[in-house]
Amino acid sequence: MIDKEKKKLNMKVQWTKFAVVTLLYLIFLYWLESWLGLIVVPFIFDVYITKKIRWQWWKDSERPVRFIMSWVDALVFALVAVYFINLFFFQNYVIPSSSLEKSLLTGDYLFVSKVSYGPRIPQTPLTMPLTQHTLPVFGCKSYIEWPQWDYRRAKGLGKVELNDIVVFNYPAGDTLVSNPQYQAADYYQMCYSYGSQLIMDHPDMSKLTPQQQRDWYNRVYNIGRNYILDNHPEFGSIISRPVDRRENYVKRCVGLPGQTLQIKDRIVYLDGKPNKEPDNVQYTYNVKLNQPLPDDLMHELGISMEDLTSLNQNGYMPLTKKAATALAKRRDLVASIALNTEATVGDIYPLNAYTGWTRDNYGPVWIPQKGKTITLNMKNIAVYERPIRVYEGNQLEVKNGKIYINGKQTDKYTFKMDYYWMMGDNRHNSADSRYWGFVPEDHIVGKPIFIWWSSDPDRSGFSKVRWSRLFRFVDNIK
Repeated sequence: MIDKEKKKLNMKVQWTKFAVVTLLYLIFLYWLESWLGLIVVPFIFDVYITKKIRWQWWKDSERPVRFIMSWVDALVFALVAVYFINLFFFQNYVIPSSSLEKSLLTGDYLFVSKVSYGPRIPQTPLTMPLTQHTLPVFGCKSYIEWPQWDYRRAKGLGKVELNDIVVFNYPAGDTLVSNPQYQAADYYQMCYSYGSQLIMDHPDMSKLTPQQQRDWYNRVYNIGRNYILDNHPEFGSIISRPVDRRENYVKRCVGLPGQTLQIKDRIVYLDGKPNKEPDNVQYTYNVKLNQPLPDDLMHELGISMEDLTSLNQNGYMPLTKKAATALAKRRDLVASIALNTEATVGDIYPLNAYTGWTRDNYGPVWIPQKGKTITLNMKNIAVYERPIRVYEGNQLEVKNGKIYINGKQTDKYTFKMDYYWMMGDNRHNSADSRYWGFVPEDHIVGKPIFIWWSSDPDRSGFSKVRWSRLFRFVDNIK
């Protein structure tokens, strides 16, 4: 009688567990708007109620098998849990470079929320947890390209807002070379750079028609691409990566869908109005020193060894306005200091058009917005060609000054996605939208919430930890 009561009570507990787990799982599927996951419900039912499948068969095995399988079971559970959490809720991200200094520093570890903007349904679902695109040690792909699912995003707590710091997949990372030495380089910049060096004739671009300019840039690109192909031992193969397997970048969103952006004398203007510069925005300065800077002053002003290396190599140092002002007062240390106003032409997006734009004077460009239609012409087609052709999957050709999309001549295009303009706060040392263009919404990964750890690469021991930055909210970094 007691055994029957225990079994009855146990079944009630099991049914309760099944009901709670199933309800939570159905809420999760409703959030994702993906009912394909219903095929898992019968297995949940079996785990709690019918128990026909021996999920932990190894518990009845001999000791060696039982010991090994217990570890395998724990490891598989941990990997699945980490993959699930990273995919839909949050992940860790470390700042690898100085492009956002001095707002976010090299060595800052960020807690990145995917719920803030809504997690993407995985486009490349078969991948090894805790890897982005390459397996450590083995150096091979950490994912299987099939199946590839269309872009979808679950509902988030909000949308990308102006001046948000955002983690996203590197848009120009769709194509690269397999040699790890060159994988950090922009493949398209490489093609145009090598092609420009190898081509013999360099016409005055201002005297060419838009079609002639386009033909010349196409020729330069093809020469550079062929050079890379012909030098396989140096560069390796030309490879591609799916959207969600590309490198993660972190920048500040300084332009939203539908806005017209222009940079004039380093200041970003949106629809004709200046956007607020970040509090710790940096530009490079031409600095001449009377003597080396003391370590305590460098620490006080946030000057890193990387900043000093930049000064030693090219005579320019990235500084905040506060740091530049402080150094200008130290005549015992600094002979002269002046803002760097030099800027090259030709390395700016779009690479296949002559615009005369520079990093400090750029645009204007209209940022594409979902559902909005733009009038295309030979003057702006280079700006919008990549979103139309690469990000939205259309065939685009330009022949005899006429634009053809999917085989039909047209001068209109309606965008299928929202796009964003991202820039680093270290304005003269940031590879950002000025160099590779718009960031499509399907590349958005998440929003950094707070810094959970910060390690100074220039220091060691106890002082290596930047204690004042721990658990600092990123939204407070303006």
